[in-house]
Amino acid sequence: MPFVTTPDGVEIYYTEQGTGQPVVFSHGWPLSSDAWQVELKKFADAGYRAIAHDRRGHGRSEKTYSGNDMDTYCRDLNAVVEALDLRDIILIGHSTGGGEVVRYAAQYGQPQGRVAKVVTAGAVPPIMVKSDANPDGLPIEVFDGIRAGVLSDASQFWKDLSESFFGANHGRDVSQGAKDDFWRQGMLVNLAAAYDCVKAFSETDFTEDLKALTVPILICQGDDDQIVPIKDAALKSIKLVKDGTLKVYEGAPHGIQGDYQQKLDADILEWIKN
Repeated sequence: MPFVTTPDGVEIYYTEQGTGQPVVFSHGWPLSSDAWQVELKKFADAGYRAIAHDRRGHGRSEKTYSGNDMDTYCRDLNAVVEALDLRDIILIGHSTGGGEVVRYAAQYGQPQGRVAKVVTAGAVPPIMVKSDANPDGLPIEVFDGIRAGVLSDASQFWKDLSESFFGANHGRDVSQGAKDDFWRQGMLVNLAAAYDCVKAFSETDFTEDLKALTVPILICQGDDDQIVPIKDAALKSIKLVKDGTLKVYEGAPHGIQGDYQQKLDADILEWIKN
């Protein structure tokens, strides 16, 4: 299997398909590059070099106890990009991965001249947790509850979370297979990495990263996202970027699945061509 070694010695797994302009996908928590299997084929079929990596501690990457924070995730992504010498990159990130690609683009990709465009879907920026500076955010108790669930019975927690992740609890048609695959990917993540990543996706402030972006960004989100509320995410992020396009999907959940996935992929392919 292909791996890249980060500056601090961690083995990061990646997969790629196709040739052409590179499209780099960054997955959400607690998933892996497997979450992008459909997109890897679709984008490769469309003439792109589609690449996805497993974040440290997730999937087939090294099971890490340390470095499970957003700055380190971005350094890891930079290690992959440099090892493959990628240029003119389209960055696509979902959920936690949306935060990762925004920070990577602002702090690495743009200064190095490597990034052409950014796409986020259900992404965590600007910041999720409630504070005096972010009174509309989710209370810290929400994230404490997630940590407690991961620590006490991760297997059952992933099963329960799949219901709201894909919107099955709101009546969306979600197969048992999709829920099972969410559970499978969740069970691959190292417990320490899963636990620490909650702080990374909920407490990292991406405000300045969004403001620093000069490349075009497509910000996508479902208006029935139960994991990352759209009013605290896409609707705020679009006001902070210089060259942004907002796409809201009526009734769509957090998880990229079903008709939402089909529409989202088609819209992204169309947007990056223009």
